Amino acid sequence: MRAALLALAGLAAAFGAAPALAGEVVITVTDLRSSKGVVRACMTTREDVFPKCAKDPNSHRTVVPAGPKVVIRFTGVKPGNYAVALLHDENDNGKADRAMGMMPKEGYGFSRDAPVNMAPPKFKDAVFPSADGNGRLTIKMRYFL
Repeated sequence: MRAALLALAGLAAAFGAAPALAGEVVITVTDLRSSKGVVRACMTTREDVFPKCAKDPNSHRTVVPAGPKVVIRFTGVKPGNYAVALLHDENDNGKADRAMGMMPKEGYGFSRDAPVNMAPPKFKDAVFPSADGNGRLTIKMRYFL
């Protein structure tokens, strides 16, 4: 009996000494106007590249099918201050289509429902803290046209 208790104590100590794992940010996307195409998502800690994450090698990026229910999961998220940008790429051509060269024809969304005023929002308006790398967000897809 004593040996079993010592073995359990040893296991508990081993698990307690394990390094902390990176977290997961789960994003629920609402109000897509169709199930066509895909939703492109990026999450970055860098103000200088937001809302485009391509220049941030540490950003989290993914593409998921559009549908009536869209949930995006970013795993391996380290603690930090993040901002999320979404694009409902309805024709799946890999870019944000525009009308008259300016107005978005496809849906978009940002963390904290950051406002769009003739330009993408500022990082400071979309940023959310994640002290442990975990988070749950709901982002409403918006359409200009």
